[in-house]
Amino acid sequence: MADLKIPSLNKKTDKYLFKNKFSSRRKTKKKLIIESFYMLIISLLLAYINYLIPNKALFFKNFTGTTEKSFFLLIDLLVYLSQLILVIFIIISFIFSLILFLGSFYRLIKVLKPISKHF
Repeated sequence: MADLKIPSLNKKTDKYLFKNKFSSRRKTKKKLIIESFYMLIISLLLAYINYLIPNKALFFKNFTGTTEKSFFLLIDLLVYLSQLILVIFIIISFIFSLILFLGSFYRLIKVLKPISKHF
């Protein structure tokens, strides 16, 4: 009877799922300096890539018109997609109704046909 383990009903649920899962140690100065150099290199690389892009002012001028056109194209795409889905539904439902129609006639013929007994 001493081996019987009864679960405690007063056990509080874990409020924080990842409460003790991460290490709370601070990073060393060397690691912080290395990470800051990585961030500096990446920022300089991104700035250089932006510098290489020609006609940036033209892109900013045409931004509103381009977003408006792409929005209208997206709406047209959704309209055409809905029409396509509707046509596919019509074809599938027609085939299904044809199968049901032929099956009902076959069953009616089987039921109404007199049973012939051949010995």
